[in-house]
Amino acid sequence: MKHPKEGSFAERRDAAAEAKKLLLKKFAAAPKPDDAAMQAKLAEKAAVAVAREARRVERERLKQETEERNKAEAAAAAEAAAAAAKALEPPVKSEAERKAERDRRYAARKARKR
Repeated sequence: MKHPKEGSFAERRDAAAEAKKLLLKKFAAAPKPDDAAMQAKLAEKAAVAVAREARRVERERLKQETEERNKAEAAAAAEAAAAAAKALEPPVKSEAERKAERDRRYAARKARKR
């Protein structure tokens, strides 16, 4: 069954040709690249792109500074923690001092047995 709005082949062909003419007319009326309005629009787009790039660079710089500051704070905190841990641990004796302490304890034990 045919669609009631469907015309003959000639009507469809003429409608397609008319649509094609309207489309070509639309593109012919479009502003050319050397048109003043088009140049202004392109300049505005370029200015927006430059501003966007400047904001991106600024964000990256701030991010880098924040990372460096965080690393420095972490290093300072680690250094402070290491210093605090070192202050709490007993002092490390040299091998000679440990040997002398062991000999003193041995001599004291022998003296008690006599």
